[in-house]
Amino acid sequence: MNWPRQEWEGSQRQEGALVITAETVRQPGGAFAALTSRSYRIYLAGQSLANTGTWMQSIAQDWLIFDLTHSSTSVGVTMALQFLPILVLGLHTGGLADRLPKRRILLTTQTLNAAATTALAVITLAGAVHAADVYAFALVSGLIFAFDSPARQAFVAEVVPPGRLRAAIALNAAVFQATRLIGPAIAALLIASVGTGWVFAVNAACYAGPVIGLLRLRPSDLEPAPAADRERGELRVTLRYLRRRPDVLWTIFLVGMFGTFGLNFPIVLTAMAKSAFDGGPIAHGASLYGVFNIALAIGSAAGALFAGAAARPGLRAIVAAAAAFGLLEAAAAVAPDLAAFLVLLAGMGLTNLAFQSMANASVQLAVDPRLRGRVMGLYMLAFIGGTPFGAPLIGALTSHFGPRTGMMVCGVIPVLAAVVVAAGMRAARSRPVRS
Repeated sequence: MNWPRQEWEGSQRQEGALVITAETVRQPGGAFAALTSRSYRIYLAGQSLANTGTWMQSIAQDWLIFDLTHSSTSVGVTMALQFLPILVLGLHTGGLADRLPKRRILLTTQTLNAAATTALAVITLAGAVHAADVYAFALVSGLIFAFDSPARQAFVAEVVPPGRLRAAIALNAAVFQATRLIGPAIAALLIASVGTGWVFAVNAACYAGPVIGLLRLRPSDLEPAPAADRERGELRVTLRYLRRRPDVLWTIFLVGMFGTFGLNFPIVLTAMAKSAFDGGPIAHGASLYGVFNIALAIGSAAGALFAGAAARPGLRAIVAAAAAFGLLEAAAAVAPDLAAFLVLLAGMGLTNLAFQSMANASVQLAVDPRLRGRVMGLYMLAFIGGTPFGAPLIGALTSHFGPRTGMMVCGVIPVLAAVVVAAGMRAARSRPVRS
């Protein structure tokens, strides 16, 4: 049952008359179809600026904590502190997104992000920053993210009509990958020229983008889901609902396997850059690692645009994309030379973002709008919450058996997960229907 599409289409009909709307004429194809919505254009512009700042901050934060402690373990602790809040609170904050106006939640979280980043910028520029300050900032930003993420995921469905939701999600992913190329470059330039503190200061200013954008959105242009009432046992209600939606459960399972095992790129690619390839002018540690990320980002941007070009995806297409990604990653683990490895990385980027865009849109379009925040909270919990468990395992395998082994495991597990889902789908189809 496609609740959002049914409710929207029903609102476009009048008794005994045909209502001509933008949806009754042929829409522009592909991910760019979402740009026909004024609200989405405003929203995307603000998010583009925020995403650029986020990538800048990621580089600066890792560099700062390493510079303060000279310890890779400290970098890992910082990452764990950022993931911890959504692991603990993800389901509860999803319920909050269902009950409260999502625009109000996002205005609050973006303002708090700006305040926290400004505080870190001030003490860093003053030369008074310590490792404990960076740890505290990571924990606070992770806490804000736990409230921001479910609301932001579900809010996209309010700024575009249901028929363009998938295109909007795909374009979001494409822009995110574009800022992945721009943000680190700006951060590196600022760190080398004026210092790490100014990266945080610029990022704090970037949060003005989404705040201004959210304030410019006209309430009449939004399509908010009906607010859910607070009820006891919200988690049980959500799980009971999902038991009746095996397609959504299977998709969340695949997303969890992807996030926990398939996407440990910083671990395996760093090791591949250091030891797997030798030769050529770019094959020198950090420079080669940067080239790896560029190949991934180019493929990812293409994959996001590709994912937005078709109609609403079915579970079969999502399973196929998961299997293709895993096979490409396994092939990259045994790539004979650098050229082949880079081509396979671009293919991984394409299938990864195609999978993510299709999975996200499929879940958002499938669920009851009154439960969308809670379901997306569970979705993000599966996608991000497994990283503290999967990353140390892949790191240990990579350290003991080499980067090719670690990368092979990262690829094989998504393939096995896709096989499990395909088998479950076949079993469900062959099960006799009760009369």
